[in-house]
Amino acid sequence: MAGDAFAAGAAESRCVTNRSSVASLPAVRLLTGPAREQAVKQDGVATTAQLATWGFSRSLVARRVRSGEWQRVFQGVVALQSGPISWRQRARAALLYTGPGAALSHRSAAYVREVLTSPGPEVHVTVPHVRTVMPQRGLVVHRRRTMPWAGGGLRAVEAGDALVCLVAQARSDDEVVGLLCDAVRAGVHPDDVLERAGRWRRLRNRRLLLEVLGAVADGIESPLEYRYRRDVERAHGLPRATAQKRERVGGRWIRADRVYVRYHVRVELDGQLAHPFGTTDDDVWRDNAVLIATGDITLRYRWRHVAVTPCQSALQAVGALRSRGWQGRPHPCRPGCPVR
Repeated sequence: MAGDAFAAGAAESRCVTNRSSVASLPAVRLLTGPAREQAVKQDGVATTAQLATWGFSRSLVARRVRSGEWQRVFQGVVALQSGPISWRQRARAALLYTGPGAALSHRSAAYVREVLTSPGPEVHVTVPHVRTVMPQRGLVVHRRRTMPWAGGGLRAVEAGDALVCLVAQARSDDEVVGLLCDAVRAGVHPDDVLERAGRWRRLRNRRLLLEVLGAVADGIESPLEYRYRRDVERAHGLPRATAQKRERVGGRWIRADRVYVRYHVRVELDGQLAHPFGTTDDDVWRDNAVLIATGDITLRYRWRHVAVTPCQSALQAVGALRSRGWQGRPHPCRPGCPVR
């Protein structure tokens, strides 16, 4: 039953459970006094121990679960309904199962704090290091010697703590960059992440985290932009461009990814998700309007140009900059690099 509930909930959007909808559940309406208040507070989820104090024997609970009237979310934790279980209810069940002092963390906390738009297929909970928790399907348990502060309607660690945990588990540079860019766009301050990262004695990806936070503070907003700055611009000795330059051109407000202001050259970085079929009509209009209004030429690069052939892209950027008066000295990034 729990496996079915997790499979159904993995694709749902932000949970819709609220106290009024929980209070209208038939099983909750039958409760009275403190029991009903507690069930509503817990989003219609309760432990079998709680149910026993409310007058439901273990055999009665098991019978209702078998009939489908109620659903077992985790061992010893039941949802008092037959319909679909929301993500919030699964998260509440995870906290009840793991016990006092537990907190939502990692991706689950980042979702609660609105850093991420999807909670993922599993609920992540962090518990005190001394506690032993039996594994459950759909639940990932982490242990910490020093528990971070957690609060809110659902006990969740702060966004900065959740983000540092995710960075420590990231498997690629692009994943780290994407997480940090999403967090900053959601309102997490880079200094907050740095302060929380400093509490970890050993933090995987620490050097990359520090480098990326500096880049994000300078206007980098995506993994593709980070790669361009690192693998095309900096690796080949190009001048440093201004990131995310906002201006009014042709009667419209536009924002350019990278602008070499002094040399009237700009670079637009088009990710696959944003432009799945190549340059759009708006892109063509914008490039033409920029050329007419400012004289700037625009270079456009996709993921392949930056991630697979950064040297060829750098060579092209050097040619554009040279044509506009740049007299700097680019350099090859490695033996065999065509940039001279």
